[in-house]
Amino acid sequence: MNHPDAWVIWIGVICTLAVYSILYRENPVFRFFEHVYIGLAAGYGIFTTVTQVLVPQWGIPLFKEGKWSWIFSMLIGVMFYFVYSKRHVWIARWAMALFIGTGAGLGIAGFVTEFVPQMKASIKPIWHAPWTLNTFSFNNLLMFITLITVMSYFFFSIEHKRPVLKGSAQTGRWLLMIAFGAIFGNTVMARVSLFIDRMQFLLFEWLKFHQPY
Repeated sequence: MNHPDAWVIWIGVICTLAVYSILYRENPVFRFFEHVYIGLAAGYGIFTTVTQVLVPQWGIPLFKEGKWSWIFSMLIGVMFYFVYSKRHVWIARWAMALFIGTGAGLGIAGFVTEFVPQMKASIKPIWHAPWTLNTFSFNNLLMFITLITVMSYFFFSIEHKRPVLKGSAQTGRWLLMIAFGAIFGNTVMARVSLFIDRMQFLLFEWLKFHQPY
């Protein structure tokens, strides 16, 4: 292969075959490339953090725009490293408490702004006036039944022995299993898509097979 990017393709081929060698059995080649992949991911994460977060969102406002209040964010960040000191570990705990409290406050605000509208939208009218077959919404009825039965499944103040509550809880459990199955199926399809992409790379870019389309 005399193509100028041939070495890039060969690196991709070697990495792909090494990673998929785990399908045969555990081996040192897979372990080595697994560690290489994790190391590259960690290095790329540090690079993107510096170039896309620290420099544009902290360094430029502090040093170029003169917003000296940003110096306190660096001080708080330094406080976290006191976790490695047995004597001064309390300094790191103050920084953790600040971040946990801030995160809790932002989480509550995010819950109100994001989930409350979802809760409001979950209750939709099943039938609209005029009361005709065209104004009946089966989707809204199914959504209402799912909401009530799933909530009853997590209602533990009363034992699920009464026929109505027991039937509703069992229905909610089955609907939950259907939802989890759909989520799992979507995850599997995502993994299959990655596998198909790697196979297309090996067949069409490396082995130069003719594409059927």
